[in-house]
Amino acid sequence: MEALLARHHVGRLAFAFQNRVDLEPIHYVFSDGALFGRTTYGTKLTVLMHHPWVAFEVDEVHGPFDWQSVVVKGTVYFFQTGESEQLRGAYEHAVGVIRTAMPQAFTPDDPVPERSILFRIHIHEMEGRFAESRPVGETRT
Repeated sequence: MEALLARHHVGRLAFAFQNRVDLEPIHYVFSDGALFGRTTYGTKLTVLMHHPWVAFEVDEVHGPFDWQSVVVKGTVYFFQTGESEQLRGAYEHAVGVIRTAMPQAFTPDDPVPERSILFRIHIHEMEGRFAESRPVGETRT
């Protein structure tokens, strides 16, 4: 499951508020046993700041019966810059993690500079599923 999360950088984030569930694609990096990402101001951020519980899914599909999927359930935490060395260190670590997938992030060449808010999803649960096709008559051992 961790290898699948590490191979990809786009997944879907599900979050809920009252009687509504939203599902949005996001860029992410799996590192240190957590998911790191960045976003911009908007509805998603407003909801997550008050209701930080999320589900996240990433898939690897090779065909209708050849696929793998990982679903993560966890809590979103936002990084803040501040005067303390601990806050600065955590923020800089998150920037470094994001730059492993997008080296231009948080530089003048950043392709999405509006995505300036960093977050981490602390994983509480992780579940993997898969399907694989087999020739007719072959059974799995």
